Amino acid sequence: MSEILIVDDDSSLLESFAKLLAEEGYDVRTASSGEAAIVSAARKKPDLMVMDVRLPGISGMEAFGKIREIDARLPVIIMTAFGTTETAIEATKQGAYDYILKPFDIPDVLKLIAQALEAGRVMRSRVCMNAGPESFEADALIGKSESMQTVYKSIGRVAQTDATVLIRGESGTGKELVARAVYQHSMRAEKPFLVINCVAIPETLLESELFGYEKGAFTGAAGRRVGKIEQANGGTVFLDEIGDMPLPVQAKILRLLQERSIERLGGQSPIPVDVRIIAATNRNLEKAIDEESFRDDLYYRLKVVTIELPRLRERKEDIPLLCDYFLSMHSHEMGMENPGISRDAALLFDSYDWPGNVRELANSIKKAVIFSRGYPIGPEAFSHAISNTGRQQAFNDAIPGSPDMETAVQQWVRETLSNGDSPDLFNFMLDRFGSIIIGEALRITDGNRSRAAKLLGLTRPTLQSKIEKYKLSFETRVKE
Repeated sequence: MSEILIVDDDSSLLESFAKLLAEEGYDVRTASSGEAAIVSAARKKPDLMVMDVRLPGISGMEAFGKIREIDARLPVIIMTAFGTTETAIEATKQGAYDYILKPFDIPDVLKLIAQALEAGRVMRSRVCMNAGPESFEADALIGKSESMQTVYKSIGRVAQTDATVLIRGESGTGKELVARAVYQHSMRAEKPFLVINCVAIPETLLESELFGYEKGAFTGAAGRRVGKIEQANGGTVFLDEIGDMPLPVQAKILRLLQERSIERLGGQSPIPVDVRIIAATNRNLEKAIDEESFRDDLYYRLKVVTIELPRLRERKEDIPLLCDYFLSMHSHEMGMENPGISRDAALLFDSYDWPGNVRELANSIKKAVIFSRGYPIGPEAFSHAISNTGRQQAFNDAIPGSPDMETAVQQWVRETLSNGDSPDLFNFMLDRFGSIIIGEALRITDGNRSRAAKLLGLTRPTLQSKIEKYKLSFETRVKE
């Protein structure tokens, strides 16, 4: 359970905010002054700190500086009133994860908190190389093949330098894990590590996310905003899927690599920054250069050191190791005994082509553990795990005459819309599917709420509220 330290001298806000986060499944501590926050963080480091900028005694900025000395990688979200945004911006330049204006919108804050916790987890969680199946490390590079030994050696050789690194490989081969391993063994390991997915952020927002903007730079730019690169000053920035970065942003990254400076959108003066760039892509950059969708000068700047990740089908001798590892990990996560794997299923796992690479294998093992119900994983569980066929067939069996899952759902939606007169029909249909999903998760986990919540990616309180909302039977479905 993630632990959050809230720091504010407003007792009513402190109490209500702590209650809100506790209901979301977080472990919450509070402090009403900067001094108390420093003592609390030094005694036991939280996973995230949310701190008001105006505090009695020492200021929020002074407290933030002291906390950065305790742990520069601790994500801190600054709370501020509109009139003190310049102070919050300065804190962001000094490494705060972000800032929020009071009064704040609860869904937006919860989303920001989830992002900050994940950023902190990525920075602090060690990437174990070639871990054994008993380690239960969620973040690990597994494999003893010659190609993986080459990857390990490359990480060791480049980590202690400050060279730019380009990581290449298909989706699911573990490019982010390699980037984190390089960071964690580098001279910047105690400084920030920020991940920017160049595909996940809309093209229109990517430039401002990376470089920030000045007031009036575009419609809606009501004040200055510090970008992620400036925020990570002294640390490392991982640009994932850089092959899909728009050309105008590529030009700015090239300038960063050449001149060690950036300009905010709407800014006139260069801002010196000291960051290490690690980039990754699954694209053929040479082909992209020929198609004029990627700059050749940026390509040569990025590939100071290149680490090539092998496809899983090219290192099949590692598949038994990976299967053992993920079986142990997912069984442990679900609170189950390791069911093991039958010889026939092991042969199927070994002979499959794994187009999704290690990520597909990990997800398939997780599904197979669920389908096996504690028994050794056999060929049937494997078949369910690697394709949608099993899920579609199960849905078809439940709805006789349906040609496939999508058609069955469409038919039900069409009939419901045609016959419905409810003013809230959309939410009615969502709740209907939500009830089925929650019910099946409880059935698969034998009614264990903690395991069902983990399986669905929900907090336990959120799952509990949905159980009550959908009036699922505790006698037949739910167990502790």
